[in-house]
Amino acid sequence: PKLVRGLLDHRVAGRWSSTQENGFVLVALDRYFDTFESATPDFVAKAWLGPRFAGQHTFHGRTTETSQIDVPMAWLQDPKHASADLTLQKTGPGRLYYRVGMRYAPRDLTLPPFDAGFAVQRVYEAVDDPGDVRRDADGSWHIKAGARVRVRVTMVNEARRYHVALVDPMPAGFEIVNPAFAASGALPTDPKDEGGGGWWWWARTWYEHQNLRDERAEAFSSLLWEGVHDYDYVARATTPGRFVVPPAKAEEMYHPEVFGRGTGDRVIIE
Repeated sequence: PKLVRGLLDHRVAGRWSSTQENGFVLVALDRYFDTFESATPDFVAKAWLGPRFAGQHTFHGRTTETSQIDVPMAWLQDPKHASADLTLQKTGPGRLYYRVGMRYAPRDLTLPPFDAGFAVQRVYEAVDDPGDVRRDADGSWHIKAGARVRVRVTMVNEARRYHVALVDPMPAGFEIVNPAFAASGALPTDPKDEGGGGWWWWARTWYEHQNLRDERAEAFSSLLWEGVHDYDYVARATTPGRFVVPPAKAEEMYHPEVFGRGTGDRVIIE
């Protein structure tokens, strides 16, 4: 199953890199099917949360049919079942594929970091004057109104990942300096950039595409090797005020259970 996942994740625009590769991958997938899907599905799948029966579904024959069972959040918040196990049962021949996920809304706007495959960190740096950006002991950022700020996001993954999206929300008082606009002018040189010198044409970014939007910056990669990956962009602090900034988040888009986020921030533009 892990090999099949790797083969499928290597597709670009629904196919592999050549006619020969397409042919050999399809032969491999056919062998996988004959081995792991030899029994025709004819089973009943059931789910429980602790002692509570959540639901069931019957599968007959080879189809693309799917079924979704929703568990109310009230069940999860019930003190009597706070540590209840989720139990799945399959009765009958065939292979069951399932995914378990949860949608939730945090009560605290300042979220702690979380690593479920990615470690993410974000910092704000001054561009023109070192005094434009400072950070208090409580973690709040103070930024001078009108100043340019370099937003630097660091992402770490310990294994190869596929179809990765890195999304960094901005405080509402920021405006991205987009070099694609003529009025933006040239971007300031990054003092930490090691790709300068005569080999600038050899330097490549880990991401293949980026979107600079009005409320967030996004970077995407179809194949991300393990390691430390940096992403940065320049914004201008245009609106004074106090802002709560959601954490930067990285995830495998087609396997959203593999993700990670940094910490939430408070930004004060004055």
